Amino acid sequence: PRRARRFFIAQTKKELFMASGVTDRGRAKLFEYAFDGTSAPANFYYALCTDATTPTVATNVFSDLTEVATGNGYAAYGNTVASDTAFTVTEVDGTPGAKVVVSSQVFTASGGDLPSSGSARWAVLLDTNSASANVLAWFDLNSNTSVSDTQSLTINSSTINAS
Repeated sequence: PRRARRFFIAQTKKELFMASGVTDRGRAKLFEYAFDGTSAPANFYYALCTDATTPTVATNVFSDLTEVATGNGYAAYGNTVASDTAFTVTEVDGTPGAKVVVSSQVFTASGGDLPSSGSARWAVLLDTNSASANVLAWFDLNSNTSVSDTQSLTINSSTINAS
């Protein structure tokens, strides 16, 4: 299910809404971490992607998508997200049942526009920092987005619903 989420570009105070989804691969990996004895990674990765390919429940690995250009404050595979501190899991009676909220992610342009060319349209949660990383979830930025030098793109409270 797609849910509305918010993010804003800090310096411009432009606020938009963001929808998200969990991939089938993501659901399977989360079940493996919880029930199959598979160890969850110590770090996940929160990466930005272009509009070249729209993530869906059938998206499996990061190479299925196109990452934004690196440089100017954006590193390959995006931000490192520590599994023990960057996630809040909450039971929600009724719908959606439970949810995971990813801590706010900040990407600050340094030395030029971020991304260094093109724009970001999607954010994705990965289980490692490689092209073969599993895409666990995606977050829709609602429009192609970039920020100018010294500005920050802040994505607040990306939520993964377990419904």
